[in-house]
Amino acid sequence: MISKFYPIFDSSLWLKKLIPGGIKFVQLRIKNQPKTKIRYEIQKAKLICDKYDAILVINDYWEMALEENCSFVHIGQEDLLNCDIKKLKLNSIKIGISTHDQDELETALSNSPDYIALGPIYPTILKKMKWGHQGVRKLTDWKKQIGEIPLVAIGGMTPERSLEAFDAGADIVSAVTDITLNENPKNRVIKWLETVNNV
Repeated sequence: MISKFYPIFDSSLWLKKLIPGGIKFVQLRIKNQPKTKIRYEIQKAKLICDKYDAILVINDYWEMALEENCSFVHIGQEDLLNCDIKKLKLNSIKIGISTHDQDELETALSNSPDYIALGPIYPTILKKMKWGHQGVRKLTDWKKQIGEIPLVAIGGMTPERSLEAFDAGADIVSAVTDITLNENPKNRVIKWLETVNNV
């Protein structure tokens, strides 16, 4: 079972600061940066995760992930068309896929992912989306459809809300701004870990 707590960060500096606190499953999500910068960040993040025995997931840049010997990628629906899923699987790279509606869920399932993410569960300030918040009930529906595939709840999550998500069927809860915008990110990670480890 992958760790129940799955934070997402946009810089290896966050990983350097917070991974030692006990994070074991983390995503590096970098947007709108030169490819040289992205590669550098992937390399730095991988060194940190290897040191602390944490699983690093690379968002979207699957070719770089392959070249840098990473073990896990996350692919958004808009990037699936240009992603060589077969090549990733042949290289034993695991794949997580985002979903927001039924059509996207069916697309994700057709690619035999290692987890499926659903969001935003609650309203989120991270990015503008064409979908409204999904609500925890949809997690229950998704879990019935995907069976043993781990289900990630994302969007507006807090430690308190994570309990509702787990009760509804989520296996993993992902957080972004709840940590990065907190006045004390290290303490917030401790709170997250205390919460999910008691589920």
